[in-house]
Amino acid sequence: MTRECRTAGGAGWRTWQRALAFAVILASSRASEGQTVSVPSQQGPKPAQPSGPAASKQGAPVSLDRVVAIVNGELILQSDVDAEERFAAFQPFRAGRQMTQDKLIERLIDRTLILQQMALDPEPAIPEAEVEGELATLRKTIPKCEAYHCETEAGWKKFIADQGFTMEELKERWRSRMEVLRFIEERFRMGIRISQPEIDDYYNKTMLPEYQKEKATPPPESAIGDKIQEILLQQQVDKLLDDWLASLRAQGSVRILKPGEEMP
Repeated sequence: MTRECRTAGGAGWRTWQRALAFAVILASSRASEGQTVSVPSQQGPKPAQPSGPAASKQGAPVSLDRVVAIVNGELILQSDVDAEERFAAFQPFRAGRQMTQDKLIERLIDRTLILQQMALDPEPAIPEAEVEGELATLRKTIPKCEAYHCETEAGWKKFIADQGFTMEELKERWRSRMEVLRFIEERFRMGIRISQPEIDDYYNKTMLPEYQKEKATPPPESAIGDKIQEILLQQQVDKLLDDWLASLRAQGSVRILKPGEEMP
């Protein structure tokens, strides 16, 4: 699981965007399916700018995100789902197939529930050096990175940009992921052990086929054994999380909105 990034500029826009989404949706009549709601553009950082001739006009309308779910009063937006789908490029071995929209929304709901629990007992942020250390390892293990020559700074930045992120956004998103994993490890990983045969099996049956598909040279198992162990640990922890998350859903309020459906 991973957490939505909160960069200094992006967080301000995200907070404004969600608050404004509430105001506009509550004030407007029911929108037909597929219809977007727009408001005059405002000053401040934005994740994307409108394109075309209209973009150059002062006060050009900006389409608001559609709200896809509400978790204990916190909005999950369509842009969150889109970003989660793009972020999967940095976790190529986590899922065996591409996630559907519904599964991505469920993943974001689960993460939001976890983040809300984390907020009750905050811990120090993961240090910058640890984040950069994990990313340095990551760029050596992503199969698609070989075509980008991610061993170079220019190639790595190009790969990140092609997934729709800046370097700082990736760092914050990965930091958040590490913090969620730390939270989960402290509560659920005690007693879980991954054997060497399990690591060998995952390397041969899951990772190697991914590299072959990309026509890329795989790193030796010894270089990524820790990463495989983390993946396998997370898979087992996910099973333990299911009951806990089901309890959080039952105790709280979770609602998924379909296109065209009004917020309560």
